[in-house]
Amino acid sequence: MQRDLSFERWVAELREDALREGISAQTFDRAFDRVTPLERVIELDRSQPEFTLSFWRYMSNAVSDQRIEEGRRLLQRHRPLLQDVEQRYGVQPRFLVAFWGLETNYGATFGSFPVISALATLAYDERRSAFFREELMHALHILDSRDISPERMEGSWAGAMGHLQFMPSTFTAYATDADGDGRRDIWGSMPDVFASAANFLSSIGWRGDETWGQEVRLPADFDWNLVSIETMPETRKTIDEWKTLGIRGADGATLPSDDREAAVLLPAGHEGPAFLVYHNYTRILQWNRSIFYAIAVGHLADRLVGGPELTVSAPEEDIRLSVDQVEEMQTRLGRLGFDAGPADGRVGPMTRSAIREYQESRGIPADAFPSMKLLQHIRDQN
Repeated sequence: MQRDLSFERWVAELREDALREGISAQTFDRAFDRVTPLERVIELDRSQPEFTLSFWRYMSNAVSDQRIEEGRRLLQRHRPLLQDVEQRYGVQPRFLVAFWGLETNYGATFGSFPVISALATLAYDERRSAFFREELMHALHILDSRDISPERMEGSWAGAMGHLQFMPSTFTAYATDADGDGRRDIWGSMPDVFASAANFLSSIGWRGDETWGQEVRLPADFDWNLVSIETMPETRKTIDEWKTLGIRGADGATLPSDDREAAVLLPAGHEGPAFLVYHNYTRILQWNRSIFYAIAVGHLADRLVGGPELTVSAPEEDIRLSVDQVEEMQTRLGRLGFDAGPADGRVGPMTRSAIREYQESRGIPADAFPSMKLLQHIRDQN
């Protein structure tokens, strides 16, 4: 976190910029009273995972029985409010509660970092200074508009705030004063919380008359190249076209005739569940660009209204690859002539594409999924 400027001098220059942007001196000085860089924030920003996160481990945490039970209770408790929000914004109540559950476990885990201190630490640090400086300015504008006091403005180490874990720029663009008290309070006002979430989703094109996707059953002769491996699904066909290719519902039922576009995902490989995902799935990705997150939000939303469990169960032994093992896989694939990109331990689209090419060349199911079994297969080749 070394910089040429001292933190005090940096804050002084930031103050000048803030005042030029219209933030009052009183707001700035109150916000920065006793603010110092937080070493814990830098530690968390620099921390690297030891293992990759498996789909099954993620889902067991995100869509637990306890979270389903609590979500159903809260869905009923807030039903009149949620129905009012749905009428205004066109976002179904079950999805709003599911986002709430995934973000903060229904308000149980906001984060306890002072947002100004956390953002100032990251803006002062050189690694992502420009991004967090902009977020810090948005946070100061929020304080200047008196939506929240500095003392109540707590959130994650990266500055995500309130029930929704909105970043300050998202708050500025989409937070809504639904209860009419003159403040946009995503920390304490449930009308503001749900309306803000719905306003965001509606603004990015959420379709209130559609679901997110569904678990499906693939035919034995399915072409694995049709499975999307990009975070934002890259291979789309109409549901009718997928139906023609032999895809059925998870219960084996024939899919209804439909000309909407959809994509096929295999988040746990060919031995795990298959999903057919629609337009709203891609909107969930705009909230959080994670395949696991988007599936978890959709599946939790379904379970809150009585939807079934996944038909495919987690394996008895859910072996996770370590980051070092992923790096080894990437390196070995490169040696064999399959470009997996830099050996960084991250399973991105380039790595998945290289895995698929390798699998096709060896006559094994080309699901583009990195597993311990696959790593051992690659080890045997070089």
